[in-house]
Amino acid sequence: MKRTGYVWLLLLTLFSKPIYAQEETMTRAQLATQTYEQLFKNPRTASPTDPEFMEILQRNIFGEVFFTGSLTPKQRELITVAALTTLQTLPQLKSHIGAALNAGNTPLQIREAIYQCAPFIGFPRTLNAIAVFNETVRERNIPLPLENTGTTTDETRHEKGLEIQKALYGEEVKTAMASLPGEYKDVIPAILTDFCFGDFYTRDGLSVQERELLSLVVLTALGAEKQLPAHIVGAMKAGNDKETLLAAMVQAIPYIGLPYALTTINLIKEANPESYEPIYK
Repeated sequence: MKRTGYVWLLLLTLFSKPIYAQEETMTRAQLATQTYEQLFKNPRTASPTDPEFMEILQRNIFGEVFFTGSLTPKQRELITVAALTTLQTLPQLKSHIGAALNAGNTPLQIREAIYQCAPFIGFPRTLNAIAVFNETVRERNIPLPLENTGTTTDETRHEKGLEIQKALYGEEVKTAMASLPGEYKDVIPAILTDFCFGDFYTRDGLSVQERELLSLVVLTALGAEKQLPAHIVGAMKAGNDKETLLAAMVQAIPYIGLPYALTTINLIKEANPESYEPIYK
C-alpha cells in the first residue's frame, strides 16, 4: 500500500513505529470501512452528493489517522470530542459523541471531556456542546443528570487547584503577572488557579493526565501559540510521553487542519522529555 505526500513523510520522521502496523494487510478503504462501522454502527456507504470528497475524508480519518500511534479508540474519540467542542462544529460533535460511546467511553468521561474545555473556550461554547451531549445521551435512554464529580468547595477550590497547578507549572503565571497594576496582579493568577485548576482539574471522571492531554488539543485548536510550550511541559509532567502527544496531534489534524497541528508538533519535537519527571502516572 503506497503512502505518499508531505504530511505522511513528516509523520514517518516523527514516529518510530510504522503507520498501520496493526493492520498491514488491509487497504486504506478496508481499514476505513472497518473502523467507521465499528465507531458509528452503520454501514459505510457512498455520499449521494459528494462521493469523492467523503471518500477522501473517510480514508484519511478512519483508514490512516486512526492507525497512527498507540492511542486507543477511546482516547481518539475523546480527543475528537474536545477538538469539535472547541471548533463548535456541533453536527459532527453529535456524531462523535455517539462514536465515543461506541468506542467504550462512559457518558461521564465524555461529559468531563466537554466540561474540561470550559476554561479555554468559555461557558457559552461549552454550553452549546453540553446541549448536544445531553441530546445524544437522551436518545440512548441514558438518564440525566449524570452523577456529580466535583471534589472541591468554595473553601477548598483554591488550595486543591493550586496543588495541581504548582506540580505542573510552578509559579510561572504568578511571576508573569506580578507587574500588573493594583489588584490585577493577584486577581488574575487566582482566577486561573481557582477556575481552571480548582473547578475542573480536581473533578473525578478523568485523570489529570487525561485532562492535560485534552487541554493541549483544545489550545492547539484555538491556535493559542503562547500557551502551547507550557502546556506541552505540563502534559509531560502529568504523565503523557512524547509519542502520546504526537499521536494526539495527528488525531486532531483532520478536524483542526494542518497549520495549527503542525505548530504544536514542532514544539513537541523540540521538547526534551528527559527534563520532566512525570508526576501523575
